[in-house]
Amino acid sequence: MGVIGVQLVVTMVMASVIQKIIPHYSLARWLLCSGSLRWYQHPTEEELRILAGKQRGKSKKDRKYNGHIENKPLTIPKDIDLHLETKSVTERDTIALHYFPEYQWLVDFTVAATVVYVVTEAYYSIVKPSQEMNISIVWCLLVLAFAVKVLFSLTTHYFKVDDGGERSVCVTFGFFFFVKAMAILIVTENYLEFGLESGFSNFSESAMQFLEKQGLESQGPVSKLTFKLFLAVLCSLIGAFLTFPGLRLAQMHLDALNLATEKITQTLLHINFLAPLFMVLLWVKPITKDYIMNPPLGKESIPLMSEDTFDTMRLWIIILLCALRLAMMRHHLQAYLNLAQKSVDQMKKEAGRISMVDLQKMVARVFYYLCVIALQYVAPLVMLLHTTLLLKTLGNYSWGIYPELNSDTPVENSLLPSSVYSESPPADGKMKVTVVQITMALGSLKNIFTPLLFRGLLSFLTWWIAACLFSTSLFGLFYHQYLTVA
Repeated sequence: MGVIGVQLVVTMVMASVIQKIIPHYSLARWLLCSGSLRWYQHPTEEELRILAGKQRGKSKKDRKYNGHIENKPLTIPKDIDLHLETKSVTERDTIALHYFPEYQWLVDFTVAATVVYVVTEAYYSIVKPSQEMNISIVWCLLVLAFAVKVLFSLTTHYFKVDDGGERSVCVTFGFFFFVKAMAILIVTENYLEFGLESGFSNFSESAMQFLEKQGLESQGPVSKLTFKLFLAVLCSLIGAFLTFPGLRLAQMHLDALNLATEKITQTLLHINFLAPLFMVLLWVKPITKDYIMNPPLGKESIPLMSEDTFDTMRLWIIILLCALRLAMMRHHLQAYLNLAQKSVDQMKKEAGRISMVDLQKMVARVFYYLCVIALQYVAPLVMLLHTTLLLKTLGNYSWGIYPELNSDTPVENSLLPSSVYSESPPADGKMKVTVVQITMALGSLKNIFTPLLFRGLLSFLTWWIAACLFSTSLFGLFYHQYLTVA
C-alpha cells in the first residue's frame, strides 16, 4: 500500500486544475469583476480646465494668464463643481492594480485547498484509512503560510513609508498584543477552555517517554515558561499583522452601513462586524459552555447537548461566520471605492486651490489600492477558516452533530499495528524497508504530537486571531466615529 494513495491522485488533479482551469475561471477575479463593483474615474486635464473656465493657451502670455507659468503646475479652486464618473470594474482594469497577483493567488489557492479538504474528508468518512497521511493538512498549512506572507508583505510596506505614523501604530499594537497574550496565557481553564495546559502536559510526557526509549535522559523538550513565551511572541506578530486589516474593516463597516438601505443588509453587516466577538465567546466557558451544558432550569440540570456536540457546533458556527464575511465582501469593497467621491466632497468644503495632478492622484489612488484592501479583508478570513479546518482534523473532532461514541478519544496510544514492528522485510526489499521506516517515524511523531496537543494549540490560535480582529476593528470604530474630524 502506498503512503498517500488516493489522496496523491486528488492532489495531482487539483494541481492541474490550478494550472489549467482556475486562470480562466477565477473566484478572485469574479469577486471584483462581476459588475457589482463600480470605481470612480479621475477627471482628465481637459475636463478640469473646462470646469475651471480655463483654456490651454498657445503662447506663453496666454499660459501665464491662465495660471500656468513655465513648469508651475496648473491649479484649480477646491470648491469646483466636480462630479466623478463611475465605471464597472473589468478584467482589463485589474491589470494595473497593486497586489492583484497576490490577491488572485491567495483566493484561488484557498478555493483549491478547501476543495481538496472536502474531498479528503469525504474519503476518510467513507473508506476510513488507518495508515495514510492526511494530505489536506499540508494544503491547509500552505494556505496559512501564503496568508501570513501576504500580511507580512503589507505590514513591511507601512515601514517603508516616509511618514512614520503607520510604523508607530504597528509597533504599538505589537507590544500591546504581546502583553495581552501574556495575560491571556495565565488565565485558568475554568474561564478559557483552550486545553493548552493538558495538551502541553501530554506533549511533555509523550516526548519524555520517546526519549527514554531512545536511551536519552531528559526532563522534557521545553519548559512551560518557554512554551508560553514563544506563543506570546507569535501572538504579538499576528496582532501586528492584523492591525491595519482591523482598522480598515471598521472604516468600511461604517461606510457600508451608510450605503445600505435595506434592514436585512444592515443586520448582516452588524453580524459580520461582531462575528469575531461571537468566535471569542465560544471559548469563554462561563458564558457559553456552562450555560449550554448545564443550563439553569430550576432545581434539575438538564444538559442541552453533549460536550462533543458542543465542540462540533463551535466549528460549524465559525465556518458559517466566515461564509457570511465572504458574502459581505462586495459591500465593504464598494464602500471603500466610494472614498474617492467622499474625498472630493470633503475637498469642496475647503478653501484654496489644488493642482490638477494632486486631484487626479487623490481620486486614482483609491482604485489603485483596491486589491490591498481586498487582501486585508480576505487574509484574516482565510486564516480563521483554515485554522478551524486544521483544528477539526488534527484535534480529532467530528463534523456530525451527534458524533459516534468511539470518535471522542483524543489520544491514540497505538497508531500503527504491531505487525509493522514485528515483521522484518526481506533483505533485498530496500523499498519495503524505506516504507516501514517512514511508517515507524510517522507513528513516533503521532505518539508525541497527539490530538490533545493540537486541540489546545489550534483552539488558542483560532481564538487569538478572532480576538485580534475584534480588538483592532473596535479601536478603529472608535477612532473613525469619534476621533476623526467629520
